[in-house]
Amino acid sequence: MAELFIELFSEDIPPKLQTDARQKIKQTIEERLTKKEIKFNLSKSFSTPKRLVFFIDGIPEKIEQKKKTIKGPKVQAPQVALDGFIKSNNLNKKDIYKKNIENGEFYFAEIKPKVIDILKELQLIIPEALQSYSWKKSMRWSAYDLSWGRPLKSIIALFNSKVVNFNFFHLQSNNLTSIDGIKEDKIKKINSFKSYLSTLKSQNIILDQEKRKNIIVKKMNNICNNKNLKNKFNVKLLEEVVNLVEKPNVMLCKFDEVYLKIPQEILIVTMQQHQKYFPLFDNNDQITNLFLLVSNLLDKHGYIKTGNQRVIEARLADAKFFWEKNKAQNLVKQVSKLKNLSFFKKLGTFYDRTQRLRRLSSIISDQLNLSKEKIEIASSICKADLVSDLVGEYPELQGTMGKYFAKEQGFDEDISLAISDHYLPIGFNSEVPTKPIGTAVALIDKIDMLVGFFGINEKPTSSKDPFALRRTGIGLLRIITENKLSIQLKDLINYSIVTYEEQGVKFSNNSVTMEVLIFLRERFKNLLKDKKVRNDIIEAVYSSNTSNDFLSLYKKCLLINKNISKDICKNIIGTYKRASNIIYQESKSEKEDILGQPELFLFKKDEEKNLYKKINEIRQYFTNTKKQESYEETLKILAEAKPATDNFFDNVIVNDENSDIKKNRLELLQMFCKTYNNFIDFSKVEGA
Repeated sequence: MAELFIELFSEDIPPKLQTDARQKIKQTIEERLTKKEIKFNLSKSFSTPKRLVFFIDGIPEKIEQKKKTIKGPKVQAPQVALDGFIKSNNLNKKDIYKKNIENGEFYFAEIKPKVIDILKELQLIIPEALQSYSWKKSMRWSAYDLSWGRPLKSIIALFNSKVVNFNFFHLQSNNLTSIDGIKEDKIKKINSFKSYLSTLKSQNIILDQEKRKNIIVKKMNNICNNKNLKNKFNVKLLEEVVNLVEKPNVMLCKFDEVYLKIPQEILIVTMQQHQKYFPLFDNNDQITNLFLLVSNLLDKHGYIKTGNQRVIEARLADAKFFWEKNKAQNLVKQVSKLKNLSFFKKLGTFYDRTQRLRRLSSIISDQLNLSKEKIEIASSICKADLVSDLVGEYPELQGTMGKYFAKEQGFDEDISLAISDHYLPIGFNSEVPTKPIGTAVALIDKIDMLVGFFGINEKPTSSKDPFALRRTGIGLLRIITENKLSIQLKDLINYSIVTYEEQGVKFSNNSVTMEVLIFLRERFKNLLKDKKVRNDIIEAVYSSNTSNDFLSLYKKCLLINKNISKDICKNIIGTYKRASNIIYQESKSEKEDILGQPELFLFKKDEEKNLYKKINEIRQYFTNTKKQESYEETLKILAEAKPATDNFFDNVIVNDENSDIKKNRLELLQMFCKTYNNFIDFSKVEGA
């Protein structure tokens, strides 16, 4: 058995591109080996900023293929089928013959025994695999035809210590790698993967990305433990940094304590997103003026540390200047500047948005029984920080800076928090706003978004969602369900349409309300599926409820899903199915639907009367709005009908000789099923 070793050496590849290429190229090579029936024991991929490396072990040097007979298409099949059979199996027409078998006459071919040289196969497989990979972002350089993530400088391809010879555009595979030198790169000859690792080790290069991560984390933890500090590891940043270095060195750096007076979010964003540093916190979770830097070089003379400290202080000095300037600028006066900031071409400016939100505040305040004044103020100024220098420099801090500006200017705490919280949730798993005023503004902000873009027919498609409306819809639904809010979305959507009309916005879509609600119902299905709610349960709840009360839908789905395998649901569903099956069979045989209401005078047995009484008790329950809100109680009441239904089925023959009595009993069962369907459509539930 032999090993295959490939190194693609290039200029520094960005972390995200690097990770994708490492995984996808490895997968493609594996697939092409498998297609050629070349077995292997082990397959690994590694990367550093400059290197994509693939190691596959346990490959045979040769494969002896025995003589075998292969079956082709039917003789009557189109010519293209025969041509494909010949081509895919590398046959000649003279190798083909016809043979009658049980299923008819087919083409067959005899494959002669042969020895396949794996080295020759790899000369075709590797360049094909490399060429098939499509970079998310690529570039071309010089006069070369090759398009790659970053300029590709060399390719090592070794199989059993032999060079796998092939051309890849302007490059010829070889056994040479490059090591960074002080003045110029050093070229090193490689004989095997083992010698390659040894060469890298001698230069302190860690090829394995997982080892680099462990080294970085260990060094960081040692520093933090010695200084009694906390590193709130940002997982995404850690993954990025791991792919930015191949010789990781961690050092403790600091900046002037004067910058701790500015909001910590500015410090964190500056360090993490702009500089790729790790901020450090004390035991009270307060940010300190210390941070960790991961360098690709040893800092023998302290130049790297000093240089990075100067860079961060320069950036923080700018941030401090903008903070002092912006916090003193009256937020209310800043709102008028939003007239110069376009939201979307057909939907006006951000000033227009704030005016629409202000108008919606009266509706949402009534529905949630909240202070209209607070919601109106918060919605009026929630976008004001967009014209600040700080948000211009740090767009990811929109809302957050508005919160700080509002606090500095003496606004109510609820209003200040609403400015930052109304953007939440940012992602599918991020937190939702929980404070009442922030929750209200977040709801109307998202409704305004959906109504506006649906109104001008900028709706998501199966492949595109440029305005993140799916995320907006999911966010809206999460706010409702996680805060247990019963709101009339239809009213809010309709009034939102009015606010656009008042501003002279012309909608090209006349079905906005219906389409937005349908869109939300579809998003809601996805949310429920994420909660592991069964599909049939979702459909059952949906079929019986056409309202836009998503909290009600949510509660019902989770309750049924939780109890579906318990006796309470088994009794309900079993009883319902028994009744509905009888109705279905009779409707099928009589070829007509069962309509009408049962007549009391046609009841001949007490079991009929008792069931009728029980059904009416349940119907009366459903007329009580307050009781409907207790869905656990509803399940209990539905389950309590089982003795009455069991007695009916045990003692009453539905298929009576008297057609009127038979029809009446079927109508009774129909009445029973329709009553149960007031809760959910139990006919959609596949079983308990």
